[in-house]
Amino acid sequence: MAKGLWAALAFALASLSPAAWAQLGDDRILAAREALRTGDRATLERLSSARDPHVLDPYVRYWRLYSLLARPEPAPAAELIEFLLYEPDSLLAERLRADWLRHMARDRDWSGFLQLYPDLREPDAELRCLQRNARLENGDMTVIAEVQDRWMELVDANSACETVFRTLALAGHITPDQLWWRIRRQTDSRNPAAARATLSWLPVSEAPALAEFERATKSPAAYLDKLPPNFSTTRIGREVALAALTRLAREDVAAARVRFDRIEERFAAEERSYLYAVLGHQGALQGSANASAWFRAAGKIPLSAEQRAWRVRAALRTEDWRGVQAAIEALPANEQALPEWTYWLGRAQAAQGRSAEAQAQFRRIAGQPNFYGLLAAEELGQTFAPPTRSGTVTADDIARAESDPGLRRALALYRLDMRTEGMREWSWALRGQDDGFLIAAARLAVRNEIYDRAINTAERTDPQANYDLRFLAPYRQIIEPQVRQQGLDLAWVYGLMRQESRFIVPARSSSGAQGLMQVMPTTGKWVAKKIGMSNYQANMLSDPDTNVLLGTSYMRLILEDLDSHPVLASAGYNAGPGRARRWREDRPLEGAIYAETIPFDETRDYVKKVMTNAVIYAAMFEARPQSLKARLGTIAPRISADR
Repeated sequence: MAKGLWAALAFALASLSPAAWAQLGDDRILAAREALRTGDRATLERLSSARDPHVLDPYVRYWRLYSLLARPEPAPAAELIEFLLYEPDSLLAERLRADWLRHMARDRDWSGFLQLYPDLREPDAELRCLQRNARLENGDMTVIAEVQDRWMELVDANSACETVFRTLALAGHITPDQLWWRIRRQTDSRNPAAARATLSWLPVSEAPALAEFERATKSPAAYLDKLPPNFSTTRIGREVALAALTRLAREDVAAARVRFDRIEERFAAEERSYLYAVLGHQGALQGSANASAWFRAAGKIPLSAEQRAWRVRAALRTEDWRGVQAAIEALPANEQALPEWTYWLGRAQAAQGRSAEAQAQFRRIAGQPNFYGLLAAEELGQTFAPPTRSGTVTADDIARAESDPGLRRALALYRLDMRTEGMREWSWALRGQDDGFLIAAARLAVRNEIYDRAINTAERTDPQANYDLRFLAPYRQIIEPQVRQQGLDLAWVYGLMRQESRFIVPARSSSGAQGLMQVMPTTGKWVAKKIGMSNYQANMLSDPDTNVLLGTSYMRLILEDLDSHPVLASAGYNAGPGRARRWREDRPLEGAIYAETIPFDETRDYVKKVMTNAVIYAAMFEARPQSLKARLGTIAPRISADR
C-alpha cells in the first residue's frame, strides 16, 4: 500500500511543470522563513535537510545556522566553516561571519573573534567596537592610544564600545576633563540618558549625584530657578548647571539665555564659551537673530561638526557674507570641500566683489548633478540642459548581469516579497562592478519593475550619463492625468515621488507613510474628506491610483496654502505645512538660503533633492534648458500668525 502511494507520488511529481516545481521550491523557502520567525526549530531543521536547486536554497541553510547561533549552546563550528567555504564571497557568508562574531563576543571568545574578524568585508559599528574590546582583552595596548586620539569622534559610538571606554576610564587612561566633555556632548543630544554611564566612570570625588543630574536635565528651568548661591564653588556644581542650561536651550533658547545672564560670571571662561556655542547652535536651529553673535562669543572653543555647520547657516540666514566666509574658512579641509560650502563660499566672495575667487569656487563643482552643482553652474551662466549622453551596454554586460548569482538571488527574493533581503543581495552584488555591469543590472531591475534598485544602481555609474535610468518616469498613465487635473507641474510631482518612494508601490516608511507618494493614513483621511471621497479606508493607500489621487491632491492643497511656492510646499509635504510657514523669515529670503537653513536634517536634504529632481525631470520632459534658481525663487516673509 505504502509502496503504491510513493509510486503515485513520484509519478505526480514527475508530471509537474517547471512552474509547479518552482512553486514547490518557493513554498519551502517561505515555510523556512516563517519557521525562523516563529522559532519553530524542528520545521527549520527538516526543511534545511532537504536539498533542491532553488536559487534561495542557501537562505534555508543560513537561517538554520543563524537559529543555532541564537542559542546559548556552543556554536556548531564545523557546520559554520563548511557554509563559509561553500559560500565564501556571498552576502550570506558575510552575515554568518557577523553572527558568529557576535556569538563569540557573547561567549568572550576573544581569540576566536580576532581570528575571524579579518575575513569580514564590511564590519558595522557594533563589530568595530567589539573588535577593540577583543584586542584590549588580548593585551593589545594600542587600543588605548587609538581611543584617546579619536575620543572626540567617539561620543556617538555604538553602545558596544562602552565596555572599552569604561575599562580605559576606570584605569585612568581617559581623564576627567575628557569624560566631562563627553558628558556635555551626550547631554546636548536627543538621548541625554546616555550620559549616565559616562558619569559613573568619573572618580567618586568628581562625580555629581545621579539624582541631582537627572533633576537638572529633566526639569532644567525649575532646577536653574532654584540653583543654590554656592553652586559655582565646585566643578560639579558648574557642570550640572551647564547641563541644565544645555537642556533648556534645546527647548527654548531665549529662556536659557535669560537664566544664563543671571549666572554667567559664575562660570570659568571655558565653560562660558561652551555654553555660548550651545546657544549659537540652538539659536540657529530655532531661528534666533542672535545666533551668530552667540557663536562669536564662543571664541575658539572646539565645536562639533553640526555646530560648525550651523555657525555657517546662522550667518547665511542673515546674509552676513563676511561671516559666511569666515565660518566656512574655519571648517576643517574635508568639510570645506563639501559642495554646499564650496558654493556658499563662492557666493560670499561674489557678494564682497571678489568675482575671480568666486568663479574659481563655482567651477570646482559646476556640472555635478546635485543641488549645488546646478546652482554653481548657473552662477557661471549655464542652466541645466537636457541630458543626451547614455552609457553603453553590450550583450556580454547583459549576460553577466543576468547570470550573476547575487542578482539572481535578489530577483527571487523580490518575487517572494522579501524586499529587505532582496535589497541587501542586490547591493552586495554591485560591489566593485564596472559601469557596463551596473547599467545592465539597472536595466534588469527596470524589466522586473524594481525601480528603486534601477535608480540606485544607475547612480553608481558616470554621473553625467544614464539619466534615463537615474530619473525613471514610470506610471505616467496614472500620474499624468492626476497632475493635469490638480494643475500641478509634472516635473515637480515626479521629483517628489522619486524622493518619497523611488516608485515602489508597496513602499512603507517607519512612520507609516505608504505607497508611491508615501501618504500617511491620517493625511489620506483628511485629504479624502477635502476632496469628497466618502468611501476612504486606510488600506486604499496601497492602490496606486488612489495613492496618487490623494498624494497629488495633498500637494495641490499644500501649494495653495503656501504661497504657491514649490520650495515651501516640498518642505510642507515632508515636515508639515505649519513648520514650513514658521521657517520663513521676517523679510523676503532667497529660496536656496531657505532650503539650506531648514532646521530638520531630513527635510533640508529632502527639499534640495526634490527641487533638483524637478529641474532634471523638466529638462527631460520639455527638452529645453531649466533653471534651478528660477524654481527656488524668493520666499515671501512670514506673517505674525506664523510665529
